[in-house]
Amino acid sequence: MKITFLGTGTSYGVPVIGCECAICQSTSPRNKRLRSSLLISIDNKNILIDTTPDIRTQLLKTQTKHLDAILFTHYHADHILGLDDVRIFNRIQKETIPCFALNNTIETIQSIFGYAFDPKTPEGGGLPKLTLHTIDKPFDLFGKTVTPVHVLHGKLPIIGFKWNNFAYVTDCSFMPEESKKLLYKIDTLVLNGLRYRPHSTHFSIGESLEIIKEIQPKRAYLTHLSHDVDHENLEIKLPDNVQIAYDNLSLKIQD
Repeated sequence: MKITFLGTGTSYGVPVIGCECAICQSTSPRNKRLRSSLLISIDNKNILIDTTPDIRTQLLKTQTKHLDAILFTHYHADHILGLDDVRIFNRIQKETIPCFALNNTIETIQSIFGYAFDPKTPEGGGLPKLTLHTIDKPFDLFGKTVTPVHVLHGKLPIIGFKWNNFAYVTDCSFMPEESKKLLYKIDTLVLNGLRYRPHSTHFSIGESLEIIKEIQPKRAYLTHLSHDVDHENLEIKLPDNVQIAYDNLSLKIQD
């Protein structure tokens, strides 16, 4: 199993438009963050988590040639608004792409991208062809069990995703005990850490580190980072088993 961080930034991305702070002006490539998304490659299948507004650029950078499924953590704009760009894969593969999400995300996708599901829509330059699947429990995807990890994003129920030895959780501000138990001593955990200061809908870096300490993964990666965070300055302060994810970082995960 290979994972690639397509983006590790917040909804604004980094640099932020109009900002002249030190991070936004940084020349370090690890302080350049597209909106958060992940590509998972397993058994010659490519699975995308979230379709950000940057998805075209992200998939061009990784030279992704096929896309076999899409998982959505939730329906906010920075996680779904690039969905139309996957239609090139329909053209290449000549098949629909299965998509998996909570019911509220499915309903939002059907509303925002209603033209893609309306049989009266003229084809024009092509439409994304998708099959939508509502999930809230473990499900089979290409012969592997994927388990939704239920968390809160402020007051909004959202999900992360867990395979056997790997889990990806972003935009989380509260993790219930059942989800902590589900992730306990997992090999690799990806968790959001927005900034140093508290935030009403995201874990701060300190809160993320506390959750990581509880869960005790072998290794953890922080993602969904704002322009308050300088990669190099944070990296030297982290525990030995915690690192900072950055755009285009690829990891091998033992099954």
